Amino acid sequence: MSERMTPKTPKIVVMGVSGCGKSLTGARLAQEIGVPFFDADDYHSRANVEKMAAGIPLTDEDRLGWLDDLAKLIRREEGGLVLACSALKRVYRERLQGGSPETRFVYLKGDFETIWARHSSRTDHYFNGHAMLESQFHLLEEPGPGENAVAVDVSGTPEQVIRHCLVGLGYDRPL
Repeated sequence: MSERMTPKTPKIVVMGVSGCGKSLTGARLAQEIGVPFFDADDYHSRANVEKMAAGIPLTDEDRLGWLDDLAKLIRREEGGLVLACSALKRVYRERLQGGSPETRFVYLKGDFETIWARHSSRTDHYFNGHAMLESQFHLLEEPGPGENAVAVDVSGTPEQVIRHCLVGLGYDRPL
C-alpha cells in the first residue's frame, strides 16, 4: 500500500441490507487495512434482537439508542475501525457520521433475489424472514452525492468484493 493512499485513521462503515455480506466483507476489509472490526449486530439491545428474531422489523425509535452507541464507538476508535452496520437510511448514516465526520461508507449493493438466496442458506442469524428483507429493501435509501460513500456490487466473489472496496476507498494494494 502506498503511503499516499493510506488513511491515517480509517473509519469505515460497511452498509447494506441484511445478507449482503457486511460482516464477511467488513472483517476482511479491516484485516486488509489493519484496523479493528466491529459488527453493529453485537450492539443491539436484547429487546431489538428478540423483535427481529420474531420477524418484526425494527422502527426508527428502536434504532436510536443503538445508532448513538455506534456513533460513540466510531468516535472512540482513534486508530480507525471498520463497522458492519445496515445504515439503511440517510438519517441513520448522518447519526453515525456525527460521531466522526471523516467516516466513509461502503454500500454493498445487490438485488433482492441475490440477497434472498444468501439469506435462505443462513442458519446462524437472528434475522428472520422474507418480509423482513422486503422491509429493509423498502427502507433502503441508497447513498447519494455528498455522503462520502462508495457503492460495491456484491454479485462477485468475496475476493472481488473486497478488491472493489479497497479500490473504491483509495487503497492501491491488491489482495
